[in-house]
Amino acid sequence: MAALNSLLERIKTTPACLVTVESTQGSVPREVGAWMALFMGQTPALGTIGGGHLELQAMQEARERLAEHLAGLPARPPLLRQALGPSLGQCCGGVVHLRFECVDAADAPALRQRLAPRLQPVALFGGGHVGHALARVLAPLPFALHWIDSRDEVFPAQVDADTLCEHSHPVQAAVPELAPQSMVLIMSFSHAEDLDIVAACLARQRERADLPFIGLIGSRTKWATFSHRLQARGFSDRELAQVTCPIGVSGITGKEPEVIAVAVAAQLLQRLGTN
Repeated sequence: MAALNSLLERIKTTPACLVTVESTQGSVPREVGAWMALFMGQTPALGTIGGGHLELQAMQEARERLAEHLAGLPARPPLLRQALGPSLGQCCGGVVHLRFECVDAADAPALRQRLAPRLQPVALFGGGHVGHALARVLAPLPFALHWIDSRDEVFPAQVDADTLCEHSHPVQAAVPELAPQSMVLIMSFSHAEDLDIVAACLARQRERADLPFIGLIGSRTKWATFSHRLQARGFSDRELAQVTCPIGVSGITGKEPEVIAVAVAAQLLQRLGTN
């Protein structure tokens, strides 16, 4: 969203040429819908269509088209076919069709609707060291973060535009109001809170089955203890199987908050591709 917000702000005063991946064939660096925007002069592009020689040529083409547009010359056909073979020095082997269009302030509402990424809701319970590291890692990724803690003054003064911070006491009271299809990450300051949050998530799953991922920070020993306590609260083995603990992709052994955050973000991205 940051690149889109920058584009919408800049075209209020300065026209741009928007380059969008219209369609693809074979192996290509970016997906349909990927975009970048070019302005006159040597200012860097906003966004990317994949880098390499493809992007370099597209940048040159975009600036030429923008100069012609500003000079009042007739527009060229909007679509340009680029084969990613020897002529571009790229060995992907696929074909990319790029759409070029000059945009200004009048186009902002339509661009906001068209280019806004679809964000996966994530509910993060806990504002400790790992929680803060995760919020930073998730900010540029396709997630809308709902960050929840029972304590006052744990959230940073400034957060990403797609982050909603909520003080909830008791903390598990926020679970019923989470957005449908939220991925849930549980890492509060106490095991007692963690247990109550997990129980609230499982109760919601029993009623609505709309939380595709429930992840709990901790060891297998912690989860064994939690399992016994949750069974005592009436949850079945089948229901407990919906909880992932420990969290994070396997093979990453570091315990630093930033390392854990990267491992957990990678796990969410893996799950995002299967939902």
